[in-house]
Amino acid sequence: RVALTLFDRMCAEGFPVDSVTVLAVMCACAHAGLVDEGQWLFDRMEIQFGVTPRIEHYGCMVDILGRAGHLDVAEKLIRGMDITPNAAMYRSLIRACGIHGKLEIGERMIQELMRLEPEHSGNYVLLSNFYARMKLWEDAKKARKEMKAMGIDKSPGSSLLDINGVLHEFLMGDKTHPASREIYAMIQEIQARLKECGHRPSTTAVMFNVEEEDKVGALSYHSERLAIAFALIASSPGAPIRIIKNLRVCSDCHESTKLVSRVYGREIIMRDRTRFHHFRDGHCSCGDFW
Repeated sequence: RVALTLFDRMCAEGFPVDSVTVLAVMCACAHAGLVDEGQWLFDRMEIQFGVTPRIEHYGCMVDILGRAGHLDVAEKLIRGMDITPNAAMYRSLIRACGIHGKLEIGERMIQELMRLEPEHSGNYVLLSNFYARMKLWEDAKKARKEMKAMGIDKSPGSSLLDINGVLHEFLMGDKTHPASREIYAMIQEIQARLKECGHRPSTTAVMFNVEEEDKVGALSYHSERLAIAFALIASSPGAPIRIIKNLRVCSDCHESTKLVSRVYGREIIMRDRTRFHHFRDGHCSCGDFW
């Protein structure tokens, strides 16, 4: 919203609007779920500002619509473009279909993506995650087999934690840290305190077909949870916790981190693959939209 306010000021003061300006504002709309504002700018960019839409603008509009769950509209936009769609658009919409549970659109986009990039290794990771979210375990398994045949390894979840200028790295389920015993004891304490606050784990983020109890266990040992547990042990009371994560934070870790920030009175700054999350007093700067 600050970006939109600045854009309005820029226009009011007569500064010229170019394609980069439009793209920056549309990206702000995408990350804040401001669909109407993003759509207005996309529709008016050529008429009002003389900026011809490029592939990046179409891609950003698809992202805006997809993140907000308007998947039919996003597909219609891709189908009606004057420019040939690129693979990034299809990937964006497939991810959104996985999040919003739209199997048919997702599979149509998968066909287009594989026609365009049949040998791209990262696409098989995307397919595996998509089918796992749909609970189509055999299709997910098939995608993982194809990954293995191509020699592709999915990057494990990793979190870096800064404690007094020293970086500590954690992987999911990691037990190699010297303070591993204390970390896992703290995990148990955190779980108990969050349960008292009414937290119930959301297992939709678990990408394997295992028992519900095992899914809850897997969530508890995601890399950022281990990092937070160690930070609570090793850093000064009240000190901010700073984490860098290589993957997108899952919905359950996001919810639990919000609660940790309130229960333990800690500011937690987490940079995941998508954006910065600033947790404070049980809230996140992303407004639960990322």
